[in-house]
Amino acid sequence: MAGNREKELVAIAEVVAAVEHAQNNELVDEFVSLFRADAIWTTGGGKRLFGRDAIAAFTRQVLPGGMAGTTATYEVEYVLFIRPDVAAVKVRQVSRTGDEVAVGSPMYVMSKEDGRWSLTANQNTPVLDG
Repeated sequence: MAGNREKELVAIAEVVAAVEHAQNNELVDEFVSLFRADAIWTTGGGKRLFGRDAIAAFTRQVLPGGMAGTTATYEVEYVLFIRPDVAAVKVRQVSRTGDEVAVGSPMYVMSKEDGRWSLTANQNTPVLDG
């Protein structure tokens, strides 16, 4: 059982790494593909998005050019398995633009369907105290 849990943790970390890659390289379609069709997403700015189509429309508006001069890193801080196929994933996000650093604390509720982990219910929250 422990070996299986490790495999799931690796797979979840791969999704988080794919978020980082898509964001840093402004790959809208790659980013959107990480979400379930009926996913919900609340952006760091508080915009509430319901469904992959809404997430895609918003991402197409903000991502191209949105990362100019910025690099973000995403690190899995903690995973809570709610069920074997549902996990709450706490992420530490650090964005650097020149000398400025912004820290975020996204929460990704991920579900595993057809052997693939997907972003299902997600909230990106800025950290005010670093």
